[in-house]
Amino acid sequence: MPIFIGADHRGFDLKNKLIEYLQENNIRVEDMGNYDYDPQDDYPEFAKKVAQAVLQNPHDSLGIIICGSGVGVAIAANRFKGIRCGVGFNEAQVKHIRENDNINVLALPSDFITFDQAKKLVDVFRRTEAKKEEKYSRRRKMLDELI
Repeated sequence: MPIFIGADHRGFDLKNKLIEYLQENNIRVEDMGNYDYDPQDDYPEFAKKVAQAVLQNPHDSLGIIICGSGVGVAIAANRFKGIRCGVGFNEAQVKHIRENDNINVLALPSDFITFDQAKKLVDVFRRTEAKKEEKYSRRRKMLDELI
């Protein structure tokens, strides 16, 4: 399952470290930018690129987006029908939002987590499956109908 990853200037270093980490673990990852550090770049651009890439194959791909708070990129990504993006702060919370809400894009707050924490969050995100019970499917469908 490919992972599409993008970040603005505040998440730029973390993105590059995560790409290297994922590649070292034989995970297919595609960098959606920014490709050069630019303190004037805008996070919606990278959230959009990742969201659009995930939507090309929504059942067989995941996305990771990074900005300082994680919130800006999450807001941008969630504007796309079919994207369910949540901000990850700890492993238990990421497991919960992946299982219950079946997030397909994980937003990371680079100003508030370390690289080691980010690796753990990404691993939980990748390895956790959505719950199959009808109530979770019904709720996810309701979310998609809001847009």
